[in-house]
Amino acid sequence: MSVTEAELKPALDIEDVQGSPDTRNIAIDKVGIKDIRYPVRVSDRSAGEQHTIANFNMYVELPHSFKGTHMSRFVEVLSSQEGEISVKSFKSMLREMTERLEAEKGHIEMTFPYFVTKHAPISGVASILDYEVTLIGEIENGKSFIQTKVVVPVTSLCPCSKSISDYGAHNQRSHVTVKVRSEAFVWIEELIEIVEEEASSELYGLLKRVDEKFVTEKAYDNPKFVEDMVRDVAARFNQDERITAYTVESENFESIHNHSAYAQITKDKTQDSD
Repeated sequence: MSVTEAELKPALDIEDVQGSPDTRNIAIDKVGIKDIRYPVRVSDRSAGEQHTIANFNMYVELPHSFKGTHMSRFVEVLSSQEGEISVKSFKSMLREMTERLEAEKGHIEMTFPYFVTKHAPISGVASILDYEVTLIGEIENGKSFIQTKVVVPVTSLCPCSKSISDYGAHNQRSHVTVKVRSEAFVWIEELIEIVEEEASSELYGLLKRVDEKFVTEKAYDNPKFVEDMVRDVAARFNQDERITAYTVESENFESIHNHSAYAQITKDKTQDSD
């Protein structure tokens, strides 16, 4: 049943407290909503698209002269996407959010689990591995850019331990986090593959004994310090003309220490070309 103008009029007459003036003369950098879950569809290189659940953070800048923002409009913007999110629609959502909230600056983060079917290296048995992916969008004065962030779990084996030990070497699971900005489309799977190819070994959801032997020996033959991990991934990004800026982080959850080893590289290739 549609709502008539007569029925809507009382609601229109309600005072807009958020839109009232504020006299403290202090602007707010980010105001909005956090941790709202919403079903989405994202591009999948092998299957065309993938259905998943995303966590959204949505913010705008609030000028010093306004008391508050209209929180319901963030949800309205999200609901208008009808569950289908892509890099293209993400930019549209940024623009719509800032226009609806009458803001000059906006920020959206969309974090979701992304699932990839992997096959064990020897037996070929299939299993699914999940990766944490975040799309980060920012807009200011109508100009927007999108970054893709992926957390890739891998295996790293210590070169020093291998060198000084009569037998064996300590290894650990590592989280390599990459955040990239690109001028051309880059598949999520491509970012995952770059990291996994530069690790001592990639991870699998399911391994048979022959596979476990293979990945153990592969890691032993391919030792990597945390510094090696970030440098090798950065070198790949430097060679990829589609990627204009990136951050590479690696955290190794040490197996013989009560701390993690960490390294990070950040580079804006557009500044280097000036």
